[in-house]
Amino acid sequence: MKTEQSLGSWQRLDEVMVFLFRLHLSLSFRSLPFSTSSASASIYTPTFRSLSNMSKTYATEEQVAVAAVRRACHLTSRVFNTLVKNETLVKGDKSPVTVGDFAAQAVIASILTHAFPGDPIVGEEDASDLRLPEGKEMKDRIVSLANEALTEELALGDNVNWGIGPGAKKTDEELLDAIDRGRYEGGGVGRMWTIDPIDGTKGFLRGEQYAVCLSLIVDSIVQLGVIGCPNLPVDAAHPEKGTGCLFVAVRGHGAQQLTLSGANPEPLHIPTSASSPENFDFLESVEAAHSSHSFNERVSSLLGITRPPTRMDSQAKYGCLARGEGGAYLRMPTVVGYREKIWDHAPGQVLVEEAGGVVTDSRGEPLTFGHGRTLGENYGIVAAGKEAHAKVLAAVQAVIKEEKEKAKA
Repeated sequence: MKTEQSLGSWQRLDEVMVFLFRLHLSLSFRSLPFSTSSASASIYTPTFRSLSNMSKTYATEEQVAVAAVRRACHLTSRVFNTLVKNETLVKGDKSPVTVGDFAAQAVIASILTHAFPGDPIVGEEDASDLRLPEGKEMKDRIVSLANEALTEELALGDNVNWGIGPGAKKTDEELLDAIDRGRYEGGGVGRMWTIDPIDGTKGFLRGEQYAVCLSLIVDSIVQLGVIGCPNLPVDAAHPEKGTGCLFVAVRGHGAQQLTLSGANPEPLHIPTSASSPENFDFLESVEAAHSSHSFNERVSSLLGITRPPTRMDSQAKYGCLARGEGGAYLRMPTVVGYREKIWDHAPGQVLVEEAGGVVTDSRGEPLTFGHGRTLGENYGIVAAGKEAHAKVLAAVQAVIKEEKEKAKA
């Protein structure tokens, strides 16, 4: 009897929470700059299962992250279409950095600062070069782009308290400080966000695949991941449906794909058919310097895979794997001692796992996100559906053994 009464109480609480949430949405919609009657019937909503459980499922964080990535995607698309000479720098590691990198990080970090002021951020960029006199022209362009994105009209689900919407213009110093908030060194305790403002900058500059990536890590576990892919087809089998995808995953609550506007949410599940050799191919980086193509070819040979690999830049590969395109994502380092950055894999890991896949390193160990800005001793990345992962991992380890034996000979 007590159990039944308890369950009844929780049900009544859920009903009250649903009513209050709908009331909140109704009042919020009245202040939006468009009529809700014309809005799509298939609009993004958080993936939480029970409204009485909102604080435990990172529903607010999910809404903020989607809004931030969506605005950053719009910004990067505009930047690509208006790139001008001298708007590309070169970082110390020789990878290209565009104004889009800095402006997108400024937008995302600014929104996070307003929504979660106490949360540290691990970002890819810092504003040191932009504070120099010779960086003024680029800084002015970045500030203009960031403010253009931040002051766009509110979309469905946006909140002015996140520092967005008309009138939310930021000063130069506020935006440079937002970029520099990404200097956090990481750690294994508490909350932190990771930002990769343009993952795959070479793909971006080519007009091919890149991604805007954001994740929330709590006590070393990735709880939330959002990956925005402006150039990725919504449906590879039907290119007429256009391009532009958002991939969203909350640990314990599944993964889904949306359009860049936040509409048409579709749950993602890696199909079991993806594990059969005739339907199997590897997702890998375009640049051979990023991941060993020859290693992957040897793994394919051991597994009897005949289909050519699908090569693209960025964490768009994780998104494709999560929706059943490609059998596995392999990334084996080409440089001794290289350590993967946490922002390059955190959103993708939770996305693939929530779609029913497995992500480990080449030793079969889980990826570790609590050792600072890198994955520490994790060596290589192996991501695949549950049915295929063990076979792929065994082949990877066999090739590693072969290479070690050849080195000794």
